[in-house]
Amino acid sequence: MSSALSLYLLDVSTTRALVGCRDDQLLGVIRAEFADDLARDDDYHGHEIGQGAPTGEAALRAVIHGGPFSEDRNHAFQYGYAYKRLCSFVGAVLPNDCFTPHRGDWLSMVDQGLGELGITAVSVESFSHGGPPAPLPYSFTPGCGEWIPDRIAQALEQYEATTRELAASGRTPSQEPEVAEAVAQCLGWMRRARAMPGFGVIGFRS
Repeated sequence: MSSALSLYLLDVSTTRALVGCRDDQLLGVIRAEFADDLARDDDYHGHEIGQGAPTGEAALRAVIHGGPFSEDRNHAFQYGYAYKRLCSFVGAVLPNDCFTPHRGDWLSMVDQGLGELGITAVSVESFSHGGPPAPLPYSFTPGCGEWIPDRIAQALEQYEATTRELAASGRTPSQEPEVAEAVAQCLGWMRRARAMPGFGVIGFRS
């Protein structure tokens, strides 16, 4: 079974603050923007909704209002997808062709590739195993993680220091072409974020 990453360039703190903002005007705009998407997802998750899971619209309202949330943890996925819609509304979509689709331990392989270049401050696996910000309940799917601006700045400093060391020693890191391409894509995300103060990356695995 394959997975996919969806990644968004946005102001991380501002986006977090939208959870529980109780802005009904924002809710109405997002609801209209994603009307077709909400209808498709409600149809796809019809069985779970029949078992008490919130509809996509109800989950979106709960995210904007900070609750109430279903006490059944099997229904938490709807709030994760609602938060993903919120991020996609306020953020810019980042290229993800190196990660969509992916299988097995691909994310850990890319993290290893980042580590070979000295980058340990960020991890692509964090997009798979993390959760949305409080008070949203955790669900395994979609996975959610974020690269905050400070971590991105640190990661790029690590990369630049390692690059200087490699150049001075005349060594070249040996990486599989696919891993090198994915690492380059990660560096592209980070450079775009660094160019915009306060911006980072929020990603989802589904």
